[in-house]
Amino acid sequence: MSKNLQGKIALVTGATRGIGKGIAVGLGEAGATVYITGRTFEPNNYEHFGGSLRETETAVIEAGGVCIPVQVDHSDDEQIRQLFARIESEQNGQLDILVNNVYGGVQALRTAFGKPLWESEPSFWDAANNVGLRSHYVASIYAARMMIKRQKGVIFTISSWGGMSYIFSVPYGVGKSACDRLAADMAKELKQYNVTSLAIYPGIVGTEQITTFAKEQSLENGNSSLFADGYNWETPLFTGRAIASLAADANIIKYTGKIQVVAEVAKRYGIVDQNGNRPVSLRSLRFILPMAIPFFRNYAWLIPDLTIPWFVIFFLMISSRF
Repeated sequence: MSKNLQGKIALVTGATRGIGKGIAVGLGEAGATVYITGRTFEPNNYEHFGGSLRETETAVIEAGGVCIPVQVDHSDDEQIRQLFARIESEQNGQLDILVNNVYGGVQALRTAFGKPLWESEPSFWDAANNVGLRSHYVASIYAARMMIKRQKGVIFTISSWGGMSYIFSVPYGVGKSACDRLAADMAKELKQYNVTSLAIYPGIVGTEQITTFAKEQSLENGNSSLFADGYNWETPLFTGRAIASLAADANIIKYTGKIQVVAEVAKRYGIVDQNGNRPVSLRSLRFILPMAIPFFRNYAWLIPDLTIPWFVIFFLMISSRF
């Protein structure tokens, strides 16, 4: 990988495992100095899905980057403030990239999966959106204060297709839709300072937790599960490489306020996933047709990688809600 981000300072929140770790490694590949946050510093046997700041640090260094792990609980605003104060002090006010990735609602989503809203407690809302949407907003405030002074920078907010259509639960979808709006509205205020704000849509990412969830769903539902055979899955590194490519684009401001789909970014910049393949967008005919008719999965390479226009997606999403 080319070192297009040499000399750039990045922060990835929630990077002990999963997509956050993949993003940190992707930025490291591109030569960035990457600050990473999480609650678990050293590896231990207590975390069900594993992962620690120390392990991510090692992976980033092996990829060719510089990594600075900082233990942060993103439910505590003061810890977030101290994090940015530290970066500002250590890097002379420089912060080029913020990736709002941290998310604390996965276990709550698993617990509530399949239940309508009236069968969940009101606290489910906070579990799904506090360390996530709210902490993204807080981190963006401090990042913006640094970036506007230098008249440069980009804020990536990791969102989801759940922002457009029902996935998992009401609090999840509302939170992801709000992430999209957060990115768009921040772009409106930041553009005059040459600071970019984007929402990022990964595809189906084979994280530790999604892999476990897929196995559970396959046992319960057999091959009828959406995740049954891992068709068109992405690795966490795919998102990292897409973000690194966007961050290295000198004209990234042209995308500000817009949703960027990881697979479409990869196609645009000619990047591949960890295994050398390139998964397609979830709005590609090559994904949609085999998902609707599983027989075609063995012949997916024959299906054109044609992207369905957003206005069609919006119409179909809205129609499916009622």
